Amino acid sequence: MASILNMVSVSPRTLSSSRTPRVQTRPYLAPISVSFTRRRLQIRAAETDTNKVKSEAPDKAPGKDGSSFNQLLGIKGASQETNKWKIRLQLTKPVTWPPLVWGVVCGAAASGNFHWNLEDVAKSIVCMMMSGPFLTGYTQTLNDWYDREIDAINEPYRPIPSGAISENEVITQIWVLLLGGVGLAGLLDIWAGHDFPIVFYLALGGSLLSYIYSAPPLKLKQNGWIGNFALGASYISLPWWAGQALFGTLTPDIIVLTLLYSIAGLGIAIVNDFKSVEGDRALGLQSLPVAFGTETAKWICVGAIDITQLSVAGYLLGAGKPYYALALLALIIPQVIFQFQYFLKDPVKYDVKYQASAQPFLVLGLLVTALATSH
Repeated sequence: MASILNMVSVSPRTLSSSRTPRVQTRPYLAPISVSFTRRRLQIRAAETDTNKVKSEAPDKAPGKDGSSFNQLLGIKGASQETNKWKIRLQLTKPVTWPPLVWGVVCGAAASGNFHWNLEDVAKSIVCMMMSGPFLTGYTQTLNDWYDREIDAINEPYRPIPSGAISENEVITQIWVLLLGGVGLAGLLDIWAGHDFPIVFYLALGGSLLSYIYSAPPLKLKQNGWIGNFALGASYISLPWWAGQALFGTLTPDIIVLTLLYSIAGLGIAIVNDFKSVEGDRALGLQSLPVAFGTETAKWICVGAIDITQLSVAGYLLGAGKPYYALALLALIIPQVIFQFQYFLKDPVKYDVKYQASAQPFLVLGLLVTALATSH
């Protein structure tokens, strides 16, 4: 369940009017209060100054040459779409759901109390729905809302800056996904017979983290270290904790171990920062590629990913689980190979290829660690 999580952004804009042929650049408004009328949701907001940022939309968005499959997944290279439900799905970025779903699997495995019966499978599916489509979808829609100024520079053809979906439609989607996810969390606590609604509070805490990650005044993503760690924790720790709490007991050692693994999540989050350097720099966001430069940031990225996993392997070895430690080491090796083959050569050109090649080995390592802690 995320904030960030690419870990892990709630309000509309009330605007006056300067337009480019494709992108609106007006004073956006930060949310203060929400009220309902008979006809529609109204947003009251306080004005924030964005006049300094001018979007430079390309003359032609990649609509005709874009992929409809990419559009449904919510990744770059997407075709332009007019169907509102497809646009809504695009905003939730389904491509970001699998790590959260996998985190629930790891938590259930680490609990040592998951059984392959109808009830436990049904519980896990509901937990995956909560973590993926609902709360990750909430996080991604929220993030896109607060990133609309950056997207107007980097990707002006995206649904919000291009005007493909209205302000009220975005706000409604944010609230529906948030309330749906928190509601499912409460249902899971009742279903599991918890005296203390731990899954509910994990969902609530993750949702708050998502908000302060993307929204002013805190906007954690403005700081490359804090923001990326928050994103990593949202994608690795929170769904793991939810899965383990649902089927067993969430223990302090697991909390520490998963937070350590979240440093690897920080590295993964940095991978996504390289493509946004221009917009981040224009808006004063101190992502690590902006703060340290591309060359240094790419080594920080791979170091965070590799050193974290090596540390976990050392922990497993010290805990008397050498076979699990060796299995984890075997999964680290191909990641290092792909780092040199793709990412370290050009982190912008090969970011997608690198993640598609290396990340399956990282998430398998998560499961190996979960199985090790369950015995």
